[in-house]
Amino acid sequence: MELVLENLLYIVIGLIAGGLNTIAGGGSLISLPVLIFMGLPGSVANATNRVAILSQNIFAVRGFNSKGVKLPLPYSIYLGLASLGGGIIGAKLAVDIDDTLFNRILAVIMVMVVVSIVAEPRTGNVTRPERLGPKHQAFGIVAFFLLGIYGGFIQAGIGFLVIAVLTNINHLGLIKTNYVKVFAAIVYTGVSIIVFALEGKIEWLTGLTLAIGQGFGGWYASRWSVDKGDVWIKRVLVVAVIGLAVKLWFF
Repeated sequence: MELVLENLLYIVIGLIAGGLNTIAGGGSLISLPVLIFMGLPGSVANATNRVAILSQNIFAVRGFNSKGVKLPLPYSIYLGLASLGGGIIGAKLAVDIDDTLFNRILAVIMVMVVVSIVAEPRTGNVTRPERLGPKHQAFGIVAFFLLGIYGGFIQAGIGFLVIAVLTNINHLGLIKTNYVKVFAAIVYTGVSIIVFALEGKIEWLTGLTLAIGQGFGGWYASRWSVDKGDVWIKRVLVVAVIGLAVKLWFF
């Protein structure tokens, strides 16, 4: 009975985290602490969480595609490849890190992510024309390589950073931004899972159970965001940032 309740908890947490990650970001700031609270070491929780994130992103891509949203190609492929290189580096860093140090770094990065998003007033502005020329694509590729390192290393809060990059460098609207975000995340998350699996860092049963909820959350949230549009995505972003800031400062 205890195992059943534990698995139900993972599915519910995955559903919430998958929806939040797809629409805004910060879902891992919910799922990671739960995994650690349930007894997984920090580095194992970090690795196990990627299994659910991969499921979430695959289903989110299918959800966006089913609503007719178009990826900016071949730019999205370039971003995915850039994040792949960074993801390998980040995952190797995460494998070798001490659990106590990892938890401390995670706490600091959570605060930095929240502050960076709150301090960025123009995130999500969709009135500007898209910038997809060679110069801005080059800027985006470099940024995604660095984001790939971060994503391979910790992952938590990366959705906010990706939104900041794509809306400010390329001026993409939030719906298209979120589609590119989950598409690129499949690449660096997939490679990080391979690295973590080879190092024996993944608790597979927990990860796959969490992936059930997170996959459904990604599917539903992607379709919901297309129906509701950028206005509602902005509202979710604001609520997510405020909620995470309160959690970080008071809990």
